[in-house]
Amino acid sequence: MKRNIAIIAGGDSSEYEVSLRSAAGIESFLADQKQYTTTIVLLRGNEWKAKIKSQEPGAKNQDEWVEIDKNDFSYTYNGVKHTFDFAYITIHGTPGENGVLQGYLDMIGLPYSCCGVLAAAMTFNKYTCNHYLKGFGVKVAESVLLRKEAMRRLGDEAIGEDIVAQVGLPCFIKTNVGGSSFGVTKVKTLEEVEPAIKKAFAEGDEVICEAFMKGIEITCGAYKTKNKAVAFPITEVVTSNEFFDYDAKYNGQVDEITPARIPDEVRDAVQAMTLKIYDILGCKGIIRVDYILTGDKAKGERLEINLLEVNTTPGMTATSFIPQQVRAAGLNIGQVLS
Repeated sequence: MKRNIAIIAGGDSSEYEVSLRSAAGIESFLADQKQYTTTIVLLRGNEWKAKIKSQEPGAKNQDEWVEIDKNDFSYTYNGVKHTFDFAYITIHGTPGENGVLQGYLDMIGLPYSCCGVLAAAMTFNKYTCNHYLKGFGVKVAESVLLRKEAMRRLGDEAIGEDIVAQVGLPCFIKTNVGGSSFGVTKVKTLEEVEPAIKKAFAEGDEVICEAFMKGIEITCGAYKTKNKAVAFPITEVVTSNEFFDYDAKYNGQVDEITPARIPDEVRDAVQAMTLKIYDILGCKGIIRVDYILTGDKAKGERLEINLLEVNTTPGMTATSFIPQQVRAAGLNIGQVLS
């Protein structure tokens, strides 16, 4: 008997469209896994709806949207009630990446693809996650956390000089609770600090100001089951843009090299660290961890591994990092998801 899988997408952040692309990717990856029936479910505020594929032969763009019953995450179509056996969460941002949706699914007893409430909430908050992992010996950049309420109490008091004194220039100023490089600015002068903070606050109530680390940007995906731990080949990210911004991520202004051009011992250390982080945080399903390798290997300097962030619901479009790494490992993405 086929298992009914809800691919939950959408959400309430700027990453809504990216989430829809990931949902389409997951749906296509699972298409050849005959034991599953998949349904895309979109969440946007209080509007939750299931996409019902047209049953008419040759029909195009005739899909219907049916309201989800939030009491048990079911829907009724043509008088028949439909329930799900499993939820694959692919919302990037709130409520699918920060633990809110996970809490709801826990309460109704529906199993899902990623980590639970605590790990999701912690990894969604970059500052909290990085400083927590720092206590386990993981190297992270110097950073300052700003909260909107505290900033209101300060009024018009200038804070640019204080931030620069703590993290230096250049630095990155970005939302602490979002992704896909929305609201991110690489700041090079003192005058750019406050406009960058304002831009980042447009994405959420917390902003992180982080020291710039010059080096090789890499990312490593991983998953664990009861029987095995798998770290995928590492991807090296090379862009001529100021940083790995939205255009680099989604508009092709980047070279993504898998496997990364790094020494074998560094590769092994990054993969081991990724699996260690997986366990420290209590992750589940597929994750992706982003790093910066500092040090000049051309000069014979040792490359140091520095954590950027942990992604517990990584992008899953056909060109996203995880599918790339799965292909590089000689694996089938549908089977990996299965």
